[in-house]
Amino acid sequence: MTVSPWWQQACRQPDTAAEAAALARQAQLTKPRGALGALEALAVRLAALQGREKPAIDKPHLTLFAGDHGVVAEGVSAYPQAVTAQMLGNFVAGGAAISVLAREQGVPLRLVDLGTIDTSLELPGVRHLRLGAGTANFVLQPAMTVAQCAAALQAGRDTLQQVLAEGCDLFLAGEMGIGNTSAATALACALSDLQPAQLTGPGTGLDGAGVGRKLAVIERALALHREHLADPAEALRRVGGFELAALAGAYLACAQAGVPALVDGFICTAAALCAVRLNPGVQPWLLFAHAGAEPGHAALLAELEAVPLLDLGLRLGEGSGAALALPLIKLACMLHSNMATFSEALVEDKQ
Repeated sequence: MTVSPWWQQACRQPDTAAEAAALARQAQLTKPRGALGALEALAVRLAALQGREKPAIDKPHLTLFAGDHGVVAEGVSAYPQAVTAQMLGNFVAGGAAISVLAREQGVPLRLVDLGTIDTSLELPGVRHLRLGAGTANFVLQPAMTVAQCAAALQAGRDTLQQVLAEGCDLFLAGEMGIGNTSAATALACALSDLQPAQLTGPGTGLDGAGVGRKLAVIERALALHREHLADPAEALRRVGGFELAALAGAYLACAQAGVPALVDGFICTAAALCAVRLNPGVQPWLLFAHAGAEPGHAALLAELEAVPLLDLGLRLGEGSGAALALPLIKLACMLHSNMATFSEALVEDKQ
């Protein structure tokens, strides 16, 4: 008997009774119907996901997954590959944007090194998994072995289970990996009808010539692996990356455990698309933080029929957009739960 992989196990279903109760409450709050716009829909959706009329975000957790990419050898990044490990050090020291955002909001930040080129890297508070010295160059061969890809997916699942043990009602994730916009672009193209020219952008700041070179590299990779890309797990293994697989694994585990996940920018959205292709039941559990400045992000959001909460022209990654959207989500819940109804406030409703 063939045993299905864990990521194909059933996902939780949103609670339609809680959703109906939240909608009824919204209709009674002391404001014109729909006056709080998207915040109303956000609160109602969270009510369905949390299974209660009055949702709340009390225990958000943030994890950053890091890994290097062999495709950097093709000149697809404006930064050297050593920056991945160096930025891990910056995260630990508290000097990165996401470090500031997490610290100022009191959100626990986990750091998971899935495999950088510095295989001797030892940083306090970092979980070093060392699945490899980065992925292989996917222009020449699959990015990951079967075992590496499975381990990276499991790392995302393990992380979610760890934060659940501590208490978690919203999972935020970010990524760090020089070259990962190339991997995300190739993966997104493999999982959809989107073309490389639609999604390929400057990433860390490539000029026009650099973007053209990156586009050619992605097209070569997709041509090499074309016969194997119909299977989303195989597409992930061949043109993805360690941190992309871990993100996908975490999103899958969120949906199976019934925990909403807040998706960051272009890289995380590509991983979210992969999670949905691996298990369509994931989709209701994904909230999308922002519309990033990377050109392909809008197309990916459209592919997922996702409406982002913010549009600030961000292109940093690291989970920074998710961290910036977190206060908005909390406030949407507070407005929904703490505003008075017309009857409570002794205010006349409209006729």
